[in-house]
Amino acid sequence: MPMAVDDGRQRRISRWARLGVLFVRALGRTWRYRVTHDQAVKRLRDDKRPIVFSLWHGEMLPLLYLHRDQGVTVLISEHADGEIIARIAMRLGYRTVRGSTSRGAARALLGLSRVLEEGGELAVTPDGPRGPSRSFAPGIAIVAHRAGVAVIGVAAIASSSWRLRTWDRFLIPRPFAKVRVAYSDAMNVDATDARGAASYVETLRAGMTLAEQRANE
Repeated sequence: MPMAVDDGRQRRISRWARLGVLFVRALGRTWRYRVTHDQAVKRLRDDKRPIVFSLWHGEMLPLLYLHRDQGVTVLISEHADGEIIARIAMRLGYRTVRGSTSRGAARALLGLSRVLEEGGELAVTPDGPRGPSRSFAPGIAIVAHRAGVAVIGVAAIASSSWRLRTWDRFLIPRPFAKVRVAYSDAMNVDATDARGAASYVETLRAGMTLAEQRANE
């Protein structure tokens, strides 16, 4: 009996993931992107250097579509809704690390560090998976410090959108919306240890604020 229940849950997850991918692809094709201040991203990619992208959980959708099929690895929670998001992300060309920088942090940070050591790129939501909205867990600073890589904040805003009644006010740009995306400068976590790295939280938050200001220009 437990196996049947589990099989039923897996079928529901698979069904929602398939529908989610169809929805994102159909809607995303109508969005009109304007990307600015991406010089740091291009420079690091030209130099084949790893990047940690930092984004707010509520702005995940338009950024997932923009960066699809680029081989970026995303950190996704192990909650039930995280499984659906993970499957959607993988079908959009992402790799995934499951966990959280606040819950089960040691395992998650190990997986993230491995990606960076292999020259990959990460996308992390410092306020995920449960908020509060725009809170900033220090895990992103610690993993960037350990791997010696730069963090780049990224922000997305839409000319017309829906906002879900969730803790993060999840952003869904409406069909044919103009989506403006901007990045911060590259930020290095120049600390001597993990405790010092955690103190860079406000610096990284300021970078994300800068990206948001640039997106609003």
